[in-house]
Amino acid sequence: MEQSTGKVYLLLGSNLGDRSRVLQLAIDRIGERVGKVVRVSGIYETAPWGVVDQPSFLNQVIAVETLYAPEEVLRLVLDIEHELGRVRYERWGARVIDIDILFYNDLILDSARLTVPHPRLHERRFTLIPLAEIAPDFVHPVFNQSLTELLAACADDSEVNPF
Repeated sequence: MEQSTGKVYLLLGSNLGDRSRVLQLAIDRIGERVGKVVRVSGIYETAPWGVVDQPSFLNQVIAVETLYAPEEVLRLVLDIEHELGRVRYERWGARVIDIDILFYNDLILDSARLTVPHPRLHERRFTLIPLAEIAPDFVHPVFNQSLTELLAACADDSEVNPF
């Protein structure tokens, strides 16, 4: 029996330490453990979200072809976060690395551990800009709008600049 692959979109973020190096280490480990990295956005420097009194983030979106189910992808990326030094002090606080699952194919999932698509991605330019860069025509399975359309409609006015 052939295993089916899933395409998962991940948002990477870092605002502590050598931010660009941490993003690359995360991509390398994701490629080794989660699946083949097939698309990589540019890196964007972004204002912090939620807790604003902290350093700027570097954000990047990657697309990965994986054989793992969504919950296993979550476990793997949480392990990678931990290995790279992620400590969870406060929600939306400063962090060495953050890896969020944005989409898994066109799956809609709401479990105790994981919600896919990411429930707030449509509200955040720092997510939509790199996501629309690598998958402009991908249609959000809940809103039935392309990422380009969601970006155009996004009310977030925070600064997102190419790094």
